[in-house]
Amino acid sequence: MKTPDDADRIGRRELLQWGALAGLGLGALPLRASAAPGGEARVRRYATLGRTGLRVSDVSFGGSRLGAQEEDAVRHAFDRGINYFDTADSYRSGESETTIGLALRGKRDRVHIASKTYVGPTDRRESMMRSLEQSLRRLGTDYVDVYFNHAVNDVERLKNPEWREFTARARQQGKIRFVGMSGHAGRLIECLDWALDTDAVDVILVAHNFGQDPTFYQQFTRTFDFIARQPDLPRVLQKAKAKGVGVIAMKVLMGARLNDMRPFERGGATFARAALRWVLSSKSVDALIISMTGRDGIDEYLGASGWQTTASEDLPLLRRYARMNGASQCRHGCQDCLGACPYGVPIGEVLRTRMYALDYGDARLAHDEYGFLSGGAAPCLTCAARPCQGACSHGLPIERLLASTHRLLTT
Repeated sequence: MKTPDDADRIGRRELLQWGALAGLGLGALPLRASAAPGGEARVRRYATLGRTGLRVSDVSFGGSRLGAQEEDAVRHAFDRGINYFDTADSYRSGESETTIGLALRGKRDRVHIASKTYVGPTDRRESMMRSLEQSLRRLGTDYVDVYFNHAVNDVERLKNPEWREFTARARQQGKIRFVGMSGHAGRLIECLDWALDTDAVDVILVAHNFGQDPTFYQQFTRTFDFIARQPDLPRVLQKAKAKGVGVIAMKVLMGARLNDMRPFERGGATFARAALRWVLSSKSVDALIISMTGRDGIDEYLGASGWQTTASEDLPLLRRYARMNGASQCRHGCQDCLGACPYGVPIGEVLRTRMYALDYGDARLAHDEYGFLSGGAAPCLTCAARPCQGACSHGLPIERLLASTHRLLTT
């Protein structure tokens, strides 16, 4: 049995790991940049994004980790055929939007740009419009193609009548073309159902990967003692497709511990490509975004473009990854831990920021996202009762992870 001292040692060890990751990125092993079989890595399929009619690259650009003076990655993605670029006003405190705007100057008529803003249940439309106009200035454009209510984890945020009035006015003024909702938290299904049932969105951006689908684990759960718990996500994605709502997947790598898998990859078969092909094989998903920070990573990810089924070598890699990381990776949106904390700690959201820190090796993104959590896991520092212990059916020792995450992201 682990003691509190053991938990403290885990926290200190992770703090050391954090320092190394912040300086080195994801680790010492290089990304596999070899082109897809058949030639140069590039976009090989464009999909229609629901009723928007937008034709977007099936593998598209996620800008959450994009900082200042990193235009080269954006230009390389564009040159490889990527035409959908996703960002948010909070990413790198606006630097992501600025970088995308600079890199795509003179190319606006050939790309689709999406951005996001966090809207609370009592926010006013005037502040929403200010946020949008600031984003437009940073992006160097007079409109965005999709504007998302960002990281929605509370249906009351969607019910805010000011949001609907703001988006209607912004559309009328030509500042946004389509309205979206993004989410990956514990109340994801509830929020998606409400948004779809009230016809409140044209596009949804949701966390979706092989680790959240029960059918993936049913193939081999006899070999270990946990299962996925996101049974309603396929239903909601199918509902979105039936209603003509565009579906974009994010968080497609189940934590992005790419270097864990490098020793098991052969030739052009990489874990990242396997994970992306798994997502693209879903008839309920139009396209995916993935954080892109460099040429090699972009070329590796584009090795999955054009696929609408998994390759023969994919499942062994996905199974190995699941066995290695399944008991340490939060399945964002599974809802097992909802209500486990009497102090209201948003457990899944805290663990998401922990993933940015330790799996992505992205100190700034982790800090920025943790700052949105209104105290985060601060109550865990003095909690001796550990009411969340055992709340995760996947075996995550969340009672040991929360306090160390708070220390990690508030220092």
